[in-house]
Amino acid sequence: MALYAAYASNLDPDQMAERAPHSPLRDTGWLKGWRLTFGGEEIGWDGALATVVEDSGAEVFVALYDVPELDEQALDAWEGHELGLYTKIRVRVQTLFGEELAWIYVLDAYEGGLPSARFLGIIADAAEKAGAPEPYVKELRARPCDTLGTEP
Repeated sequence: MALYAAYASNLDPDQMAERAPHSPLRDTGWLKGWRLTFGGEEIGWDGALATVVEDSGAEVFVALYDVPELDEQALDAWEGHELGLYTKIRVRVQTLFGEELAWIYVLDAYEGGLPSARFLGIIADAAEKAGAPEPYVKELRARPCDTLGTEP
């Protein structure tokens, strides 16, 4: 069983239950020294895609899931890993109980571009459902986004 750290829409426990039904939530924590950003605007169907990059002064809220091989394969398909869209790397996650080693998906594209307002809202809602602190969720909701094509 592998430990997966979700940082974007997979923070939503309902979404994870659909995508990886045999993968229970273990804990939440922080990727210290990383920041949430977006990239690959030219390959995304709804604006730039979520990813994380190293940044010594930042941190990203994550949900940790115990993922068996069958669910890992399903997540790989959802995240475009098999297509080369995302690469899997191992990171250290800080939890209340200490440090955990987990894998994450990192976008294989240059940083830059704006996520759609819809996608950013999905990420903020997912973070809220996962128990992210209010200031973190508020910061997500205040991020710049592409509002073209959205209703006022």
